Amino acid sequence: MTAHPHLMSPIELRGQTLRNRIVFGAHTANMAEMGLPGPRFAGYLLERALGGAGMIVAEPMPVHRTGVLTRGNFLHSTDEVIAHFRKVTEPVKEAGAVLLQQLYHIGAHGDSDLSFSPHWGPSGGPSYHDSDGSHAMTEAEIEELIAAHIAAAVRCKKGGFQGVEVWGAYHSLLDQFWTPWSNRRTDKWGGSLENRTRMSRRIIEGIRKACGEDFIIGLAISTSDSHDVLLQGEALAEVVALHDATGHVDYVTCGHGGYLDFERLMPTFLYADKLTAPFTEELKKVVKHAKITSEAHVRTPENAESVIASGQADMVSIVRGQIADPHLARKTAEGRAGDVRGCISCNQMCWGRRSRDYWISCLINPSAGREFEWGGDRFTPADKPRHIVVVGAGPAGLEAARAAAERGHRVDLFEAQPRIGGQFRLAGEQPRRAQILDLLDWYERQFEKLQVRVHLNSYAEADDIRALSPDAVILATGSLPDEDGFQRWLPGHDRLPGIDKGNVWSPEEVMRREAKLGDSVILYDEGGHWRGLGTAWALAEQGKQVTIVTPEPFIGKELARTSSDIGLRPRLAKLGVRVLTEHLVAEWHGDAATLRNMLTGAETRHGASALVMSTTNRAFDPLSAELEGIETHLIGDAAAPRQAPYAFHEGRKTALML
Repeated sequence: MTAHPHLMSPIELRGQTLRNRIVFGAHTANMAEMGLPGPRFAGYLLERALGGAGMIVAEPMPVHRTGVLTRGNFLHSTDEVIAHFRKVTEPVKEAGAVLLQQLYHIGAHGDSDLSFSPHWGPSGGPSYHDSDGSHAMTEAEIEELIAAHIAAAVRCKKGGFQGVEVWGAYHSLLDQFWTPWSNRRTDKWGGSLENRTRMSRRIIEGIRKACGEDFIIGLAISTSDSHDVLLQGEALAEVVALHDATGHVDYVTCGHGGYLDFERLMPTFLYADKLTAPFTEELKKVVKHAKITSEAHVRTPENAESVIASGQADMVSIVRGQIADPHLARKTAEGRAGDVRGCISCNQMCWGRRSRDYWISCLINPSAGREFEWGGDRFTPADKPRHIVVVGAGPAGLEAARAAAERGHRVDLFEAQPRIGGQFRLAGEQPRRAQILDLLDWYERQFEKLQVRVHLNSYAEADDIRALSPDAVILATGSLPDEDGFQRWLPGHDRLPGIDKGNVWSPEEVMRREAKLGDSVILYDEGGHWRGLGTAWALAEQGKQVTIVTPEPFIGKELARTSSDIGLRPRLAKLGVRVLTEHLVAEWHGDAATLRNMLTGAETRHGASALVMSTTNRAFDPLSAELEGIETHLIGDAAAPRQAPYAFHEGRKTALML
């Protein structure tokens, strides 16, 4: 019996029965190959269908040449996609999921590097995606885009999709028409609400006529209170009610944020859970036909159950949660919600890769995007079970031990510290990052079920390992902070001048509370990610006077790909953190630093009781040379210091090879 009865109850849309209320909502996976869906995309969707999702809304299809936004977009305006989509849609439907595709156009917020076309919008104005302006559409061009949406929907039906989701979220093309701030037209497409919604209503009516009464039509919207000029509250509900009154819209899905507040669109751990639930509760009061879907940070089965049970929505869209664990729905249905690997809301490999125009993956689920190669999140038993020793219980070792045990190997895991997690546990102790600690608790539960023998407070020596006579050894011993304080943009100095004067610490020592810092701290950050900046945040919350010094032109350079830098900077500013960009630490004096401006060469003395150096770690591999004759795999930071995704990836990959 499931503990989530409301979430797991079926619901009907246009004669199609969804087996539960969990939607794997539309998002750009960016997996097209030459504009066509291939094995990567097919495997990605199929895994979530096998995992029990009630409905899947496939990656948005640009409907027109002016709407192309990524290298991985599917081809627009051509029937060539139909046969290829058939290879994707049939297995997904056979696996029990109802399958739709989203249709989109971003209007003024285009990307000229990818579309090589003008951005089309209702009234011109700047793009909030690139630095270009947009073209105010003629009436003929509006009609062209209406026809393009309808034609795309027809191709979707021929390709095996059971419906489409029309995109009006995030201040996209349709939202730009709805919003008086961006729609300054004086013709029949602007002014009154009737006029401003004419285009979207024409599109939906045209799709219904072309695709039939049994074809599901959804409408995607988003809510935001970041700027008064955006539609919100009563005005947005009025737009929804007008579309609902047509009887053609079967569901409305509500997201959060948009192009004007991008950091809210895929909210990281900086934001609360269930962001749109209060508004979807209001939407339910104004609709008479459409079902309402709540999305944006509905991460867990518990969150989802509470939204449905309280009447705040009819369905929930869990995207990143099902990227992290594609079997979230099935495990919940089986009463195993505790086995769901929870998303940590980091955005590193989903939006972080998409923002660089790669296909998406997942930090904690490296099989995402590799399902067709790795068999998804389902493990093939090893031909011959072996005895595997894993040394180090950081991300690489944790995933290697778990995946090896899932395949039937006998696993011993050694960790020198009293808890699993390594440096990843320290990251989880930074402000608002406790979802990482939840993940480590999940690993502990999995190890118990899989009978992995975990040896804590155990610094494994070569003789200890040999005494166990293992068939293979996985070395995941991680990395250590650079004791010399080397700065990459001060390459002529192998050691930080003055480091021997003391009061110089690493972020790890700070987070382990081993550092004696005093009241004022300089944190030199070369990484541009959470290792240094999360530590600075923690220190500022403790009341320290913190100055971040970075050689980059702004703090959070690596976080920018996840959009979390946008939310972090104001938090640091409110805590009084000072920032000096494009500076180096020329010398440390024990109670002050000489800081060098990289632009002018000018040097200033900045007093501080301690210096924290967040620079590149050094690999720690004390065992490889002593294990000659034993099959040994060196993975994660022990091979080369990098960020966590690559450690999880190598842990999984190595276990699959054994």
